[in-house]
Amino acid sequence: MKKFLKRLIALSVVSMGLAIGAIGLWATQPLALKSQVVDVSIEPGTSVRAISQLVSNAGVDVSPTILYYFFKLSGQSRQLRAGSYELTLPISPWDLLQKLARGDENLKAVTLIEGWTFKQWRQALNQSEFIKHDTKPLSDTEIMALLGRTDVPAEGRFYPDTYTYGKGTSDKEILRRSLKAMDQKLADAWKQKDANSVLKDPYDVLILASIIEKETGKASDRFFISSVFHNRLKIDMPLQTDPTVIYGMGDAFDGNLRRIDLRTDHPWNTYTRKGMPPTPIAMPGKESLMAAVQPATSKSLYFVARGDGSSQFSDNLEDHNAAVQRFILNKNKTSTSQK
Repeated sequence: MKKFLKRLIALSVVSMGLAIGAIGLWATQPLALKSQVVDVSIEPGTSVRAISQLVSNAGVDVSPTILYYFFKLSGQSRQLRAGSYELTLPISPWDLLQKLARGDENLKAVTLIEGWTFKQWRQALNQSEFIKHDTKPLSDTEIMALLGRTDVPAEGRFYPDTYTYGKGTSDKEILRRSLKAMDQKLADAWKQKDANSVLKDPYDVLILASIIEKETGKASDRFFISSVFHNRLKIDMPLQTDPTVIYGMGDAFDGNLRRIDLRTDHPWNTYTRKGMPPTPIAMPGKESLMAAVQPATSKSLYFVARGDGSSQFSDNLEDHNAAVQRFILNKNKTSTSQK
């Protein structure tokens, strides 16, 4: 009996060794794909057995049962990650295992540009490939409600950055990430607010930062532009900034801002109304948020574009009118004479 047991054990060890060797050899051989590219989407919480079935169903010519046991025997089955994966030849079972364990997704990217409006942000999302356009039929108000921000205006609430995503990701998820990012950046900026700032709350910061974003041509001017607006607010002077007027005009703006536009009252016309407009007018970046809470120390009340991206700042109307004459009127005369 003892000899029989020894032989049985020896046979079992040999058989196990052969099986492991066979699995090892199989694991290094290229798998057959039913198309040049096979997309596999794995939702969070999917079991290892279900992942094996998903891989097979997606177009990988492999037994889901064998793949399941391979995943389990590898010792890495608990490391398999949810995501959107793109499988191409050559790929072996071992390569597949490593890809899923690393979370090596085929990621796409969409970029939200500083100074864009929410309308432009939505257009970029709608034009992006491989996104589930769940919010496309919704209004801005409905989108904010979907994100848990009922009665909160969408404008300015999303942080400009590049967001990566896997195939099949909902645009709702990208918006949620962008919203949370702006929440954090705004909170960080508010904590660093200058003691002399006239801004009452973080929403004031967001509004002013959006104006600074639209008014800034040269990055180094941001803090001085912020100073001008702070100085105007302190003396109850209208902000008198063209970008807010243009924003309030919406689709009626044809690219040419006229005097009558500056005189036509609406909530965003900072020539006819004092104080802040009711909402931001764009998506501000980090630099504009910081400029809003930490304005430069100056007495400037006016600024005008020099024509090279920078601005000329003035403490009084007389100096400002001279700067306008120099940089705007003379430029227009020169342009006219050259035509």
